[in-house]
Amino acid sequence: MREQAPGRGGRHISPVRVIRRPAAVAALLIGLAACGAGVTGLAVSSQTGRAATPVGKPSFAPVPSGQWAAAPPAKVRAVSAPVQLLIPAIGVRSRLIRLGLTASGALQVPGSTDVAGWYTGSPRPGEPGGAVIAGHIDSISGPGVFFRLRLMHPGERVFVRQSSGRLAVFRVTRVRSYLKARFPTSVVYGPAPDAQLRLITCGGTFDAATGHYLSNTIVYSTLVS
Repeated sequence: MREQAPGRGGRHISPVRVIRRPAAVAALLIGLAACGAGVTGLAVSSQTGRAATPVGKPSFAPVPSGQWAAAPPAKVRAVSAPVQLLIPAIGVRSRLIRLGLTASGALQVPGSTDVAGWYTGSPRPGEPGGAVIAGHIDSISGPGVFFRLRLMHPGERVFVRQSSGRLAVFRVTRVRSYLKARFPTSVVYGPAPDAQLRLITCGGTFDAATGHYLSNTIVYSTLVS
């Protein structure tokens, strides 16, 4: 999600814009930007120890439009909306808010660094296709909900509680960091043959000159139950 967030703020995650015209379908989402719209403050230092600096004006790139999920199998279990995210391996226990689009077509981001959000334009976690949950890495007040996302390992579990009370259990398959200029749009937002979940935040080196992280951290996982 190369994308960079609209507005100013001290929270790091990139909103994105949906393509509304067929001529724009080829546009690619490049990466998550450093800040959410409507959030003010300063960016904290990165893992490299850089000092906190004011965050500059971010920008954003479009999200590919069209069908997210592959054709579902003949028998599909109904999936309720996600309401909570639990990741024992990194100590995450967060309610899930819904992330839609702003009037300008940008992806909304959580108003707090303490909660994660499910993008409602993606499948519900547990449905065929790649569901997307995003969260901030940090802010001037301290670590965000996904501050330790980069420390996850294949085989670890991610749990998404649905409004029905059922838990969708995902197994991490890989953890990757990408420079924003090389964000794998087709992989993250392309169709998937089964139920998958992608957790996304900013990461890598923090550029004090621009107030942006230079990379994105993405955790890929697949439904196991």
